[in-house]
Amino acid sequence: MQSADEGGNLPGEDDELGEEIRRRITELQIEHRDLDQAIAQLGQRTGCDELQLRRLKKRKLLIKDAIMRLEMGLVPDIPA
Repeated sequence: MQSADEGGNLPGEDDELGEEIRRRITELQIEHRDLDQAIAQLGQRTGCDELQLRRLKKRKLLIKDAIMRLEMGLVPDIPA
């Protein structure tokens, strides 16, 4: 039987969680890049749908925030 570390996780569990977080960050980065391209293309059109453009920009910001939160979760806390 494996014993838990100070954080209550089993050995290897942190590695699996870290890998899952990295995969999710990569997925979000791809979606962020795709939205960036879609926003650029939509913005070049004359008479583009401003509401759709605002929604895409808002989604892009939400994705960026999610990426930042996940990246912060990967960095271990430094004891004071």
